[in-house]
Amino acid sequence: MRVVSIILITFLLLLQYRLWFGKNSVPDYLALKDEVTRQAADNEKLKQRNKILYAEIDDLKSGVEAIEERARNELGLIKEDEVFFRVIPTHKEEALDNQAKEIIIE
Repeated sequence: MRVVSIILITFLLLLQYRLWFGKNSVPDYLALKDEVTRQAADNEKLKQRNKILYAEIDDLKSGVEAIEERARNELGLIKEDEVFFRVIPTHKEEALDNQAKEIIIE
């Protein structure tokens, strides 16, 4: 009976060793759980970005206002008969703090 008890305790200790220190152990599980949580947060950010991109695509397909806005902001284009003023601050500190202000008068 004593031999059987020793064998059972040995098996129990071996199983506990695998549970805590072996491959696919509890620490591995916890690390993977944290990684899954982080990946889910990253996926949510990407889903939000995709929604914004899809909305922008729909806006570009449906109307000219978005195309006009992009042309103005990214390419610096202006319409005919418009006057374009760029106001640049005189002090270097103001130039660093404030971006150059652009005014378009139709």
